[in-house]
Amino acid sequence: MLRRTAFLASAFSLCVVLGVSAGGAVKSGPQVGEKVPGPFHPLNINGEAAGKKNCLYCSNGGAPVAVVFARELTPEVSHLIKQLDAATVKNSGKNMGSYAVFMSDSDKVQTDLEKLAKDAGLKKLVLSIDNPAGPKAYGIAKDAAVTVLLYNEFVVEANHTFAKGQLNDAAISKVVSDVSKIVK
Repeated sequence: MLRRTAFLASAFSLCVVLGVSAGGAVKSGPQVGEKVPGPFHPLNINGEAAGKKNCLYCSNGGAPVAVVFARELTPEVSHLIKQLDAATVKNSGKNMGSYAVFMSDSDKVQTDLEKLAKDAGLKKLVLSIDNPAGPKAYGIAKDAAVTVLLYNEFVVEANHTFAKGQLNDAAISKVVSDVSKIVK
């Protein structure tokens, strides 16, 4: 009986470890060294083209850019957006741009994003909405809750992808730290 219990405990531990490892292996969007696929036209919530479908990829050109693809607005995603907005302001001398694309068809998301833009006082980061799959050419994985691309001259310098529940303060700090890769 003791051996059986020990075996089951070991098997359970192995499943937990493998589950965590598999959960961290979500691949989404263009990878480091790849070119960003190009234009798409999400509905902009704030910024110069608020209320219109506008190409944020086009607006930023070859400048350093941080882009967040998210499936829902969580407190962690809000925190990430605020941090990236601050990093964009800090690096405005290097023409850094940033935007977030919420991939959703929920009627509530537009109101929530308008509230976030106002309450957070976003200065540079543009919030936008696209279809639930996101821009097709970008290959955003269905099981990716959040994908962050940091690119410069249209080449991805960092890709951070998080399954649901994986985005936390440590992950946000790592993303913001990696902004240095695009504003050299």
